[in-house]
Parts: sequence; C-alpha cells; structure tokens
Amino acid sequence: MAKKSKPSIESIVKSVNKEFDKASTQIEGLINDALKQLDHLQSQVQEPVRKLLKEVEELREREIGRFNDELERRMNDFHELQTSLLEKLGIASKEVETDVKKAAKTTAKKAKSAAKTAKPAAKKPAAKPAAKKAPAKKPAAKKPAAKKAAKPADKSDLTQVKGIGPATAKKMKDAGITSIEQIANPSDADKKKLEAFKSVKGFDNLSNEAKKVL
Repeated sequence: MAKKSKPSIESIVKSVNKEFDKASTQIEGLINDALKQLDHLQSQVQEPVRKLLKEVEELREREIGRFNDELERRMNDFHELQTSLLEKLGIASKEVETDVKKAAKTTAKKAKSAAKTAKPAAKKPAAKPAAKKAPAKKPAAKKPAAKKAAKPADKSDLTQVKGIGPATAKKMKDAGITSIEQIANPSDADKKKLEAFKSVKGFDNLSNEAKKVL
C-alpha cells in the first residue's frame, strides 16, 4: 500500500487563512448587525426622550407664564387697592373741607333767619300798651314762620348736624344711621356703627350737635 502524503505547510497555512478570513467576515457581519441594532435602539429611545424633554419644556413655559400672569394680576389688585385707599383718604379730606364750608354757610343762614325772627319779637313789648285792642295782636300770626325755623323735624336729614356733609350723610345711611336721633342718643349698636366715622372732623361733638338740632 502506498503511504498517504502528509499535507504541506503551505496548504495548512492557506487553510488556516481561509478559516480566519471566514471567521473575520462572520465577526464583522455580527458587529455590523449589532451596530445597526444599537442605532435602532438609540433612535427608539431618543425619540421618546426628545418628546418627553419637549413636553417638560412646554410645561415649564406654561407654568412660568401662568405664574407671571398670576403675579401680574395680584400686583394690579394691590395697586388698585392702594390707589383706592389713597383716593378715599384724599376724598375724605376734601369732604371734611366741604362739610366745614357747608356747616359755616348753614350756621350763617340760621343766624340770619334767627335775627329776622328775633326783630318782630323785640317789637312786641312796644305793642303791649295797646293790649286792649284784640286786633293789635294779629302780628303774632307770624308764629308759623317761627315754626318753620324750628322745623328741623326731618330727622332723616343728617346734614342738619354740624360737621356732617352730604357725602358723609350718605355713608352713614348706608351704614344704618338714618336718623339724627341715632347720633344724638345712640344705642350700643349705633355706637358701633358710628365708630366707623371717627375720622370725620368734629366726631366727638357730633352727638352734642345732633342734640342741638333736635
């Protein structure tokens, strides 16, 4: 029998190189597949993350906008309240001045009317010698005029009280003070209502002035 010839080194090297190339090609294909899958996974992960980040950013912008709107609204409310208080204080001072002027005019008118009604009364003693003449007493028929002067019977007109102008009278009526009697002789409930008008000039004398009118 003929002996089998041993494979040469060259053929062995070629065989090894061939197997190596084949393995390298397979490994390279596996690596490429792995990279493709990795890219695919990254795209799948990045898209939701991108959407999530976008939603978070939109939410943040909305919340910041809402916060700024709320802050601006509250600031506007504060400025309106501040302006209202300043206007009320300014109006209050103007009302006091107006009330003082009106009170002075009212006092002057009352003094004039009192002076006019006082003159006929001064003449009465001179007419007394003719007391026997009943007709001579007819000038006393002017008494209705005296009644008119003493006719602050409208107790609901709070402006008759010195120190109370139209604006203050309206506020008092809105608060429940609708009669001069409530100022002159206030009940406990009326006193609490009147406490809101402490800032009115001459507040401490309002009760006495009201009593004078009654």
